[in-house]
Amino acid sequence: SGMAFAPAALTVKAGTTVTFMNEDGAPHTATGDGWDTGRLNRGDSKDVTFDTAGTFAYVCAIHPSMKGTITVE
Repeated sequence: SGMAFAPAALTVKAGTTVTFMNEDGAPHTATGDGWDTGRLNRGDSKDVTFDTAGTFAYVCAIHPSMKGTITVE
């Protein structure tokens, strides 16, 4: 919400499913290397499971100033 990912940095264990939910009026995506939630309108959500350890940067493909990272342990 607020044209930003919250939290912008997240650390999870391998195998964790992260739910991306849009709470803004504008559409958003969460788009990383090899994965994409697709367009999420207000109230839409999409689950993405992170099985591999590493740090994964992502952006909103519609609003590229929106950035985040997920660290998988």
